[in-house]
Amino acid sequence: MNIQLLSKKNTKPSIWSGGLTYEYMIYPKTAIYANRDFAFRISSATIEQTPSEFTKFKGYYRYLIMLDNDLEVEVNEEKKSYGKYEIMEFNSDDEVTSFTKGTDFNWMVSEKISYHKLEIANGNLNCNAEMVIVFSLDTTVITINEKPYHLEPYDVLVIENQKKENISFHFSNECLFGILNF
Repeated sequence: MNIQLLSKKNTKPSIWSGGLTYEYMIYPKTAIYANRDFAFRISSATIEQTPSEFTKFKGYYRYLIMLDNDLEVEVNEEKKSYGKYEIMEFNSDDEVTSFTKGTDFNWMVSEKISYHKLEIANGNLNCNAEMVIVFSLDTTVITINEKPYHLEPYDVLVIENQKKENISFHFSNECLFGILNF
């Protein structure tokens, strides 16, 4: 099992049409964002202009969560509202326009991935997924198989678990918890 801590303070911004995006990880490491050849990508972005059009990615599924605000969007010409920390799920080829400024968490997953899920986790949890992604919403201690990891707000833990061992988690605060099976 390989556990990697990705700190928000170590991410570098890139420009997208509506603001800045901070890439935590693209997987596999040999993938190139512009080539759209990745299995998944973890990022956070600022939405600084309204309205703003979300970048389309054919062949990807997307999870988006506002970290500091409610979200007002139009998806394929249908108006939708999401509260702070409410998970928005959509096909990344959809027409999405945001009418909200703020900061988001964004997880893009290739449609080739057999199983993926994102939820809010707190307290105790067990899983045996091949890949686990934990995004800290606040200062948090995450205990994995009795070993503590201290995360600052918006830090990410990525656990590669190719042998699908059972992993025991304890969260001191709410976190975003994503799992993947290839």
